[in-house]
Amino acid sequence: MARNTRRPPAPDPRDELIQLAIDLDLTALAEHLPSLLTRAEKECLSYTDFSLEMLRAEISARRERRLERSLRRSHLGTIEGLDGFDFSLRPQLEPRVVKELLNCRFVEERRNVLCLGKPGLGKTRIAKAVTHAACLAGYSTLFVGAAEMLEHLHAAHADGTFKRALRRYVKPSLLCLDEFGYEPFDARATTYLFRLIGARHRQGSIVLTANTGFTKWKNLFPSESQAVASVDRLIDRATILRFTGDTYRQPREVVGAPLDD
Repeated sequence: MARNTRRPPAPDPRDELIQLAIDLDLTALAEHLPSLLTRAEKECLSYTDFSLEMLRAEISARRERRLERSLRRSHLGTIEGLDGFDFSLRPQLEPRVVKELLNCRFVEERRNVLCLGKPGLGKTRIAKAVTHAACLAGYSTLFVGAAEMLEHLHAAHADGTFKRALRRYVKPSLLCLDEFGYEPFDARATTYLFRLIGARHRQGSIVLTANTGFTKWKNLFPSESQAVASVDRLIDRATILRFTGDTYRQPREVVGAPLDD
């Protein structure tokens, strides 16, 4: 004889409503139901308005949870944003262009953003702000240092998991690649980069920071032809931000002889 697993109705209809919401995995609705019911009685909400309030509470909570998960997966870390960023110290950086990037149209168009300039000029700060905006807009994002990514791909190649590792960097709508070319690439790293850039070309956006301009990139690769092949795909329809001026970074104190002596 089949066992009856049905739960008897709760004595209080309110308690049953909350339990039914939990059973349907509407956890946020279950949490907000008591206050919603009280408000409905107090303000004499229509059936339509009450239904809207219930569903809005659930969908809003789900969006917040989804955003929290996306931010964790992005590995963005600390984000300073554009508040307080002094564009007057970056003569060649157009504020209007940077702020327009926060609308994330470039992600939808699968274009790249390249931040070029010497260290300490705010490239990573801008790159993170743009990536964070894309995450808030619902795009999948990943922030990673170029050297860290290449080390991961190299280790994955050695243990036979390269394809899965490469998918980690190809899959996001936006890949933020920080500190690109801070040291020369060997032949193996060049191959990894070429495959990654090729796989993402017009399929997903790259936001990249580098402390040298394109003319010096040929010195980073084993051959000039390899540099040209990678650069050609990166700059295709890209927005290029040039950072100039003096570095933000200053020592707290200098003890002894001046540093330039």
